[in-house]
Amino acid sequence: MQQYITALSLKCRPMKLQWIAVVLVAWIFTGSCSKNLDQVPRSTATKEAIFGSEDGMKLYATSFYDVLPDLSNIYTVDGMADYSAVNSVPDLLRDGGLNSRTATGWDWKPLRNINYFIANCNDPKVSDASKANYIGLARFFRAWFYYDKVKRFGDVPWIGKPFEVGDPGLYAGRDPRTLIMDSIVADLDYAAANITLTKDPTCSQITKDVVNGFKSRVCLFEGTFRKYQTTWNLAGTADAWLKQAAAAAKAVMDGKAFSINQGSGTELSYRQLFISAAPVSSEIMLANIANTSLGVFNDATWWYASSTYGSRLSFTRKFINTYLNIDGTPFTSKDRYDTLPFVKETQGRDKRLQQTIRMGSYTRTSNGTTIAAPPVFSYVYTGYMPIKWSLDDTYYDNGKNSINAICLMRYAEILLNYAEAQAELGLLTDDDWSKTVGALRARAGITGGISAKPTVADPYLKNNYFPGITDPALLEIRRERGIELVLEGFRFNDLVRWKRGDLLVNSWNGMYVPALDVLMDLNGDGVNDVCFYKTLPATQVKGVTYINVSATVNGVKNPQLLSNDTYGEIHWLDNVPKKWADYKYLYPVPYTDLQLNPKLGQNQGWEQ
Repeated sequence: MQQYITALSLKCRPMKLQWIAVVLVAWIFTGSCSKNLDQVPRSTATKEAIFGSEDGMKLYATSFYDVLPDLSNIYTVDGMADYSAVNSVPDLLRDGGLNSRTATGWDWKPLRNINYFIANCNDPKVSDASKANYIGLARFFRAWFYYDKVKRFGDVPWIGKPFEVGDPGLYAGRDPRTLIMDSIVADLDYAAANITLTKDPTCSQITKDVVNGFKSRVCLFEGTFRKYQTTWNLAGTADAWLKQAAAAAKAVMDGKAFSINQGSGTELSYRQLFISAAPVSSEIMLANIANTSLGVFNDATWWYASSTYGSRLSFTRKFINTYLNIDGTPFTSKDRYDTLPFVKETQGRDKRLQQTIRMGSYTRTSNGTTIAAPPVFSYVYTGYMPIKWSLDDTYYDNGKNSINAICLMRYAEILLNYAEAQAELGLLTDDDWSKTVGALRARAGITGGISAKPTVADPYLKNNYFPGITDPALLEIRRERGIELVLEGFRFNDLVRWKRGDLLVNSWNGMYVPALDVLMDLNGDGVNDVCFYKTLPATQVKGVTYINVSATVNGVKNPQLLSNDTYGEIHWLDNVPKKWADYKYLYPVPYTDLQLNPKLGQNQGWEQ
């Protein structure tokens, strides 16, 4: 059996194919593949097969990776972000769109699997160091599991052991947020002290640096949450969490195992991180990896290049305006920046812009032929069409067949975590700036403001995003976080911890249209791409997409209009009201779970 376990562990470990591990562990426990992993083992002999050898523990530990987001999760969750215009207003933002009867997320199955391992990893035949390593791995995933729960629900029950049927703990109430977060950090500290893996070229396993990187993420979230979400009366403890965030990030930085990817220059060095089949291991710390031979793919390209699949996510102009000029000055300091057409507003900007949206010289490949690829208005609403996760061959446009690795953690995030924590503590130095935000901007081709932190607040950022922030450096760190980490699943949680959920109800504005019935060339190649009209021209130009911006179409309110009726910015779905209230910073506990255990109680504001 040991040889069989070892062979499968070596085969499956680099990939997120946990279902294989789950089936095998269940088979070892019970002698039948029809049983579930979370069943109580029926004999000590089967338990010994797992906990009596390092190979057995290694195979079991593979099942923990189910806690991580799957291949299609990261790039889809930012449909709930202030910079995203999508095909419909999210339920959370619609009046009555979400309630406890439609709520989800109260799933505890992975926790029992983890707790069972921790409780039974005590066989004396295995060395203490080996047991501590695998317990550390289990505790890391327990911390990840609970962090997700706290972000979504706030107070939750702390369960530190595998409950048996009838255990009164199954029907206990929720524990306070403070206890849960302290327990998460205790798990992460144990993991950092005991996990033995220090480097993983595949970027698919948990190393010490991944643990510290995740701790910096958790502590930054909690520290800023406590500082700005004053309703919880925890502001007095915020700095302690921010210090832990900075220390954990600094541990990764001082280890020098990772660096900012420079690739083949600023033209590709950023986007290469998101379209490569093999993770760029100089910067990527943890990734979910596709595998052609095993039929494991993602649907990222299809998600962004379809009029019927995905949410037709496109960026708002308000967000695109935050990308700096290449010299480091704000784009919004330009005279009449707000009336520049798409082809001009995208020139001379932070080079991450051209690696994030379709613009300029971007091309794709179709059946081996290189083709121009301007924004396609049948795929997006605002004109700002994402390419960050999309592969450039049209072969990947029509199915779940994309082969790029999806990063779950990368060094750039750690640098930003450190910079933000230091800035929130009032400790950010010019040297800190140059090693973090400055380094990321230099990678993006920006030439100014690299070596020293800013001293003047950008009025556009302050007025449109963060009116309560006066520190110029903190404003710029928040700008940088939005741009560098866009579409990586962070934005909603960032808005939560900064208490800026109200940004989610802003209008979804798009590119500037100078007039009706004007053919517009979006990428400057001399070929017209789109035309906005109220009366469709009798003769239409081949290859041009015609967009009707009349107030009504066939008697129905048109969701796509121009801000000044016959010219101005595109506005999408202004006719569907969005509503924010502070109780929405937490989600409701599902109704069915409250019926099973009334002691859980409902989050405030969701009682009805």
